Amino acid sequence: MFNDLKLKKNRPVYLQIKDYLKELILSGVLLPGVRLPASRELGAILKVSRNTIVQAYQYLEDDGFIHTLKGRGVFVAAVAVRKEPEDIKFDWDCRINDFAQKAVALDIEKTELRWEKGMLSFKSIAPDPKLFDIEEFRRAFLNRFAMEGEKLLNYGYARGYKYLLEYLTGYMKNKGVNTAGKELLITNGFTEGFNLLLSALTTPGDRVICENPTHNTALKIMRLSGLQITGVPMEANGINLTDLEEHLAKEQFKLGFLIPSYHNPTGLVMTPEKRVAVLKIFEKYQVPVVEDGFNEELRYYGSHVAPLMALAGPAGAVVYLGSFSKVLFPGLRIGWIMADAKLISYLESIKRSMNIHTSFLDQAILYEYLQSGSFEKYLRKARKVYREQHQTATRIAAEYIPCRRIWGEGGLHIFIELDEALDARLVLAECYKRGVLFMPGDIFYTDGGGKNTFRLGISRVSQEEMERGFRIIGEVIKELHFAG
Repeated sequence: MFNDLKLKKNRPVYLQIKDYLKELILSGVLLPGVRLPASRELGAILKVSRNTIVQAYQYLEDDGFIHTLKGRGVFVAAVAVRKEPEDIKFDWDCRINDFAQKAVALDIEKTELRWEKGMLSFKSIAPDPKLFDIEEFRRAFLNRFAMEGEKLLNYGYARGYKYLLEYLTGYMKNKGVNTAGKELLITNGFTEGFNLLLSALTTPGDRVICENPTHNTALKIMRLSGLQITGVPMEANGINLTDLEEHLAKEQFKLGFLIPSYHNPTGLVMTPEKRVAVLKIFEKYQVPVVEDGFNEELRYYGSHVAPLMALAGPAGAVVYLGSFSKVLFPGLRIGWIMADAKLISYLESIKRSMNIHTSFLDQAILYEYLQSGSFEKYLRKARKVYREQHQTATRIAAEYIPCRRIWGEGGLHIFIELDEALDARLVLAECYKRGVLFMPGDIFYTDGGGKNTFRLGISRVSQEEMERGFRIIGEVIKELHFAG
């Protein structure tokens, strides 16, 4: 016994021995009352110092797994051990509710083709981590932790970290938003923010209206909430106004969901004139709008385009969902909701009942990074890189991929519309065999459409990889078109 322990280099030896002995006790190999070897003896067996064994024994005793009898030695405590495997199996499948079943069915990580080593993947629209300034982030961590370390490791407030809330209020003002009467709530990214809003504003069976296509995660959340989704077709400058008003005039909707800037998946930017017109239509039918500020920071061309919230009237019927996740440090999972103060008060209570608060440590580090000016420097560099990446992707796609249209004015992706006779999933299946992966467009549609579309993420691939991957996609399309 004790000869099968293999020590690793990345963890203190005394803790590895402690864990090893704990496993022997829990599995019933070392039974209650058994006397353990003396520290010197076990040290000789494991080829470690006696002090190392003494430390391991001390931690085991602190945890209640052993006890020392003075003058007699160290003995295993009366610890309940794991039961031996039995033939009876617990069937979780029959106990899972409809919500969980639906979540699995809508989980594209489980239902779509997966990346395999060596493949060229155009699925991701996450920022390129090579652009992150790690030294600036490390400095932000050390500075803020030195000032407030003991506070940041304790419980925080559901509304959010005070200084980050103040910073983001100013940030929204700089976008042109009149923040009077509005408040902020920090969330775990867009996903929690949208879930909070739907839990407060909708009940199963309610109708919501959005662009078609739209953000797949938003679609998933709405479907899991049991909502009826109406999609309005997109035009070159944004949502179709005629169709939008026709739907709002015919049916009652609880809310609208729009992505006016660098829309996911099309990459379109709604024009200022259309933004004003859209708001007038929603105001006319008294339907609140949830605005996803997706990728607003990645403006590559032209003048500043104000978010819908900045153009809306004082009624407070626009709710803004913000996040830096598609631009900066998605691993922090920090987003925010800006809305009328009354609504934020309700959302705060819902959030407190779900997860108490978003990590205060993460919020504080992000605040320190943002207020130091590091974000502006990073964004200037990132815009230049991603603008060139977008231009390159558009040019290469036009050269190699036969299609009806390449959608997109910016962001971290382009959207391809093929001839109506082609099925993008058949293209994907053949490309997958040749080591190329992308996101089929039908997952972004509300009504089963988009069979002839797909999205290409371009943020984390080189020009050479784009050349190689897009060429393969184009070859497959030509082969399928010819075969058809």
